[in-house]
Amino acid sequence: MTKVKSPDPVALAELSAKRTKALFSVEEEERVSLPSPMHRPSIERKMSVKIRDEYEAVRHMAPPEIKPRDASNNNNNRARLAATTNDTNNNNNNNNKRFEKTIPGLAEAANLAAKNKRKLTDDDGSEKTDLASLIDSIDEPVRERIEANASGGILAKLKSQEMGENSGALVQYSADTNATSKSSVFGVNANMKSSALVTANLASRWPRPEWKKPWKLYRVISGHQGWVRSVAVDKSNEWFATGSGDRCIKIWDLATGGLKLTLTGHIEQVMGLAISDKHPYMFSCGADKKVKCWDLEYNKVIRNYHGHLSGVYSIALHPDLDILMTGGRDSACRVWDIRTKTQVFCLSGHESTIGSIITENVDPQVITGSYDSTIKTWDLAAGKCMKTLTHHKKGVRAMVMHQKYWEFSSASADNIKKFGLPDGKFKHNMLSKQNAIVNAMALNEDNVMISGGDNGSMRFWDYETGHCFQSLQTQVQPGSMEAEAGIFALSFDKTGERLISCEADKTIKMWKPDPDASPESHPNLPFVPPKNIGRS
Repeated sequence: MTKVKSPDPVALAELSAKRTKALFSVEEEERVSLPSPMHRPSIERKMSVKIRDEYEAVRHMAPPEIKPRDASNNNNNRARLAATTNDTNNNNNNNNKRFEKTIPGLAEAANLAAKNKRKLTDDDGSEKTDLASLIDSIDEPVRERIEANASGGILAKLKSQEMGENSGALVQYSADTNATSKSSVFGVNANMKSSALVTANLASRWPRPEWKKPWKLYRVISGHQGWVRSVAVDKSNEWFATGSGDRCIKIWDLATGGLKLTLTGHIEQVMGLAISDKHPYMFSCGADKKVKCWDLEYNKVIRNYHGHLSGVYSIALHPDLDILMTGGRDSACRVWDIRTKTQVFCLSGHESTIGSIITENVDPQVITGSYDSTIKTWDLAAGKCMKTLTHHKKGVRAMVMHQKYWEFSSASADNIKKFGLPDGKFKHNMLSKQNAIVNAMALNEDNVMISGGDNGSMRFWDYETGHCFQSLQTQVQPGSMEAEAGIFALSFDKTGERLISCEADKTIKMWKPDPDASPESHPNLPFVPPKNIGRS
């Protein structure tokens, strides 16, 4: 019986390795010859941008002039110059051929330019060099595709249709076939009106502000032991009331600034005050969740309005009806019947503290501004929100209604904005920013609007044009820190000629226009027309 020889394990392993290598590996020559995946538009765009960036500074330069050193050698110089030119042309042709092999799309662009015999010129009328022409030939179709994709076909539609002057568009395209289209590297066509024309048109139509007297400080009143948070002026224009962080309400004589009365009853800081024009009542709200009605004939509390779940920050009276609106940290504006103390409505919808409330005798009768950066207009009869304005980016802490025009202004840390009623249409921003958290605003009949910030800055605005004609920085009283230069409340008296500011240094400051000022001695801040009327 013949004995079968067993296979060698080493030989089997070598054979298996050879088969595996032959099955899964590629030889070096084959690996080099394999084509690499390419995305032609990307490569074209990349190379065109690279060439443009490298040769943009010299693409429009004229060839250097070679001046003869000696007049007697003019003929020799001309021959030498001709030979140099021929060599240069040959080198350019060779370079172009070399570029044709390395740059995708360059050869097709050169052939297309030669076939159409298109004359390429620069902005100044001089003929472009070969390199500049080839760069534009490659860059133009790629740029047109990118513009068409980015604009959603708008540019293609503009170029295919002739738009008249009465089309109402801000940017119009001229379909003049004789005009030479001058395209920059960014694809802006010279036949379309640029945004600079729109800006110039807006600046020319914007109304110019009139000169207004600058305001100056003429009285400082001390008496509170805490931050002065609220102020209200009586309809008789003889006295005004202030609420403070010392939990007191003080009554002051408007003419002399003397203290007349101190009312106590709140157990936290008094955040808001409102004085009725029809009844001898004053209403106050505070961080202690309480809303109180004070009888000014007896100087005591006669009603309390219970219902808020947290501190109450804002308060307002309806101009005609006997109802009271309060808003606070519970994100609700509550409507109260003054006589019965019952809650008529709970206007909910805000997501944060309600910082300001203004009222009107026609719809929308209630407007609320909140720290959630929104403003809501309310239908008081139905108790529902009519519209939500989302133009602000920061919390709205102050609003003011115009006494003649049916519109209002609102302030936040991003900007001060003007809205029209009843639909809440956005009109425009103030022409500059205060760069502070605006806590209070006031407006008089002379269209002087004043805003106060938490850093002690005061801005005096021309309401109609939005121009800031005066900027002040309040000064803290001696003994206070510089960080206490904050303004919490502002109010004009009934004449609009005196301004009361409540500040963080525990003082009350009074301001008035400078009677001796003139346009020559006290010019307003320079007026800069707006570039746009965007909502930001």
